Amino acid sequence: MWQPEPGWQRLPGAGPATVGVWSATHRGRDVVVKRLRTPEPHDPSGTLVPHDVNYWRRAADVALSGVVAGTPGLREAPVVRVEEDAEGITLVHERVEHHDVPGLWLAASLGRFAAAELGAHAWLARDQLRSRLALVDRRGGWRTLARTPMADIADHLWSHRTVWLDRCDALPRVAQHGDPSVANIPGRADGDAVAIDWAHLGRGPVGADLGYLSLATREDVEPLVEAYVAALPPGLATAEQVLTGARVMAVYTALTRLDWALARVADGDGALAGKFRHPSVAPYIRAMQRQVGQIEALLG
Repeated sequence: MWQPEPGWQRLPGAGPATVGVWSATHRGRDVVVKRLRTPEPHDPSGTLVPHDVNYWRRAADVALSGVVAGTPGLREAPVVRVEEDAEGITLVHERVEHHDVPGLWLAASLGRFAAAELGAHAWLARDQLRSRLALVDRRGGWRTLARTPMADIADHLWSHRTVWLDRCDALPRVAQHGDPSVANIPGRADGDAVAIDWAHLGRGPVGADLGYLSLATREDVEPLVEAYVAALPPGLATAEQVLTGARVMAVYTALTRLDWALARVADGDGALAGKFRHPSVAPYIRAMQRQVGQIEALLG
């Protein structure tokens, strides 16, 4: 049975196939070790579908292929080794030194990366947001938001989700990291951002990565869009197209996260409204409040 080595230090890290993440040293180099487990029979079927957003071994396939080792704007941390056995896969990357970089710089990095050529790999993710919302749908939709003062707004957006997903499908398709939070883009090298956790790499609507990033930056969506568009190759997409992709991703992700956070505390003692300031809920409330302008735009 696979076990972490003595001396490894546990780091935060989660995912459907992630056993754990550790900091370690390898031949004098500071590294990060990530262990992926082979799916079990009770796991969601999508973990075995190469193009599904939750495909279990995509991060390993990305590392083995080298497809983002030198991509413009955003690149993978150097790969040290990839080892596979019957129980799973062990990924080892160089540890990335963390830099506090402005959101506008990250937006421009994503804009440059959008034009990257990823090839025709079967394991590249597609329909990331649609797949994530399909999982929510199977759980009954935003059921906890339906018990809050924003129930009517949530119901309208949820019932119109297919309309907005279809509009995003009509946007130019570009390379996307798939999970570009600030925490997943910790480094910089030679003018490019260095990202970790490439488990959702694929292609998607222009601006979608930017909308995801906007949930964790100080800057609002509009200035981020300007920086992103300025970094795109001429003619790839318009600012309006980028804003649509970013807006849909940001709003539907923020509300899905808020519904999830509320659901975790909803069954405890007391009224739901009294739990809006709960430490595990309040950050998601604030993230949603930052999206009020984008929500109003989607409401029409």
